[in-house]
Amino acid sequence: MSRDLLSENALKAWGFLIVLALIWGSSFILIKKGLLVFSPGEVGAFRIVAAGLFLLPLSLPRLKNLNKKQVQNLLIVGFVGSFIPAFLFAKAQTQLSSALTGVFNAMTPLFVVVIGALFFNSRITRRNGFGLFIAFIGVVILLSVKEGVGFGSLTEINSYAFYVLLACACYGLNLNIIKFRFVELKPVAITAISLTMVLPLALIYLFSFTQFSFKLTHVEGAGLAAAYIAVLGIVGTALALILFNVMVKVATPVFASSVTYLIPIVAIIWGLLDGEQLLAGHYMGIAAVIFGVWVGNRR
Repeated sequence: MSRDLLSENALKAWGFLIVLALIWGSSFILIKKGLLVFSPGEVGAFRIVAAGLFLLPLSLPRLKNLNKKQVQNLLIVGFVGSFIPAFLFAKAQTQLSSALTGVFNAMTPLFVVVIGALFFNSRITRRNGFGLFIAFIGVVILLSVKEGVGFGSLTEINSYAFYVLLACACYGLNLNIIKFRFVELKPVAITAISLTMVLPLALIYLFSFTQFSFKLTHVEGAGLAAAYIAVLGIVGTALALILFNVMVKVATPVFASSVTYLIPIVAIIWGLLDGEQLLAGHYMGIAAVIFGVWVGNRR
């Protein structure tokens, strides 16, 4: 391969990395804006609806080629990789800042390692374990920081952070399922089809069991809030996953995974611009989480 082509691929890879960090790092502020009008359930369901409808043209032609086992696995991927986390993140941000939610989300790669070891016969190395320990200390620090008093006791932690950690566990399970059970399907097809499979449930829930339609037509600011959630679903979920898969083709998986460390930075910047306050203890915890994730995943 010529040096010019290598340089061109490197530029593309860095371009994709920056764009993806901006998109995924902005997801948390978009959830926050959606929650100004809509409930966590409405935000989560509409996010799935927007992403699923956008990817429908990609998934429908591929449905007829699936076998029964693939359908079962894709349904699981749809739930643990998209549907459940969409609701968990929205619920968490009713009591958690968008900046801190973005930081907790950085734990996803470590959950991939842990769940892989527990259920998929992967191995946790000494480096993985050390990284997990450092990141765990960071999470404890973030959970115990109290405004005005420095650090509170562990009985005073913000329990809503556990919704984010549960979502990260869902992502960890999802990525292991994709790695070990979908050798023959491309990642874009997996994303599109799995979202299509949970789309009917999201539609039924959104329009039959919530006040989404009423709010959209009667509540001031609902149109703008819905637009934020639509961007979250279409750009932050559907297009971003396609871009990520393209980036993996022009770069190494290790380089692609480095987006994990940039997402919290973007989330923090958005949070500060929106008036959120981070204390000294928060920055200590953030540094520990990002450093722990880096140690646990570096090659």
